[in-house]
Amino acid sequence: MQRTAEAVSMGHPDKTADYISSFILDRLIEQDPHVKYAVEVMIKGNTVVLGGEITTNAPYGDFTEYVKQALAQIGYDDRYASIWGEFAIDPTRIEIINLIGTQSDDIARGVDADGWGDQGVFVGYACQGAGKINRELYLARKLNDALYDKARTSDNLGVDIKTQITLNNDNIETAIVAIPMRHDEKLNDFIVETLGASPTNIIVNGTGRYTYHGPIADCGITGRKLACDFYSTACPIGGGSPWTKDPSKADLTLNLYARVLACEHLGDNDECFVYLSSCIGRSELPSGLIKTVKNGVVSVHDLWCNQKPSAIIRAYGLDKPIYANLCRRGISGIIYE
Repeated sequence: MQRTAEAVSMGHPDKTADYISSFILDRLIEQDPHVKYAVEVMIKGNTVVLGGEITTNAPYGDFTEYVKQALAQIGYDDRYASIWGEFAIDPTRIEIINLIGTQSDDIARGVDADGWGDQGVFVGYACQGAGKINRELYLARKLNDALYDKARTSDNLGVDIKTQITLNNDNIETAIVAIPMRHDEKLNDFIVETLGASPTNIIVNGTGRYTYHGPIADCGITGRKLACDFYSTACPIGGGSPWTKDPSKADLTLNLYARVLACEHLGDNDECFVYLSSCIGRSELPSGLIKTVKNGVVSVHDLWCNQKPSAIIRAYGLDKPIYANLCRRGISGIIYE
């Protein structure tokens, strides 16, 4: 049976948008651990649009320097711009369009009472194997990380990278790589070495040319790479984007909590699924369910959770500036034994 998963690097424009929002949130949390934050990012060319709500005691205004710092951490710095020229983003030309307001009082009254800042459904997953994730996703991410590290020190390779792995009965049938190149470079041996096996098919840059990249070639918007950040096709995706909100909003916190519970309850089962839901303004979760699968046999039992948001936030350090790091790892990159 064929199974396929995709991974993208931080230089992919959608992930760049995710990272910018997460980076700004970290800077505000450093000043105000109780900041209320929900900021979406769109990046196209050298223009960044920030839209959403922030309520905080911390001073903030022009986010240009934060955006430039986030881009530099990804790899889009002055050196990169000098190498790639018109083919990549230029941080010296960044323009910010700021459409940020404050959190609605209707939402705030529930959050201030230690209730969740949104309603939603959330799903966690874990399975046997490296990283407690499905093998095709693990390999796609492993290859992507290796290529990204290689590109960060290269004068020829770019950081806007996609990888895709197709397994057939656990053999690597196809490995697909999209990576910017100023000049042709053979990567097949590197791919085989990284994967530890020789795929039946290796495809690098399927169109034959890939130079324009990042937000120069493609508009990046937060929350569009959830299958890469979560579990690919192995599990339903719950909630919205986890990278653009403070922990009271639940999309990060309860998706992370569901992943933690799935890892904890996996045991010697083949797979574990955790399903949670939330109600805006309330702390007790309306529903919770744990489903395990072993040798094709499914077991299900209810999960009751009445922990207040503040307790879960403290337990996992979500009132600390850890969001950029979480964005790099993805929800499925979080493992708790």
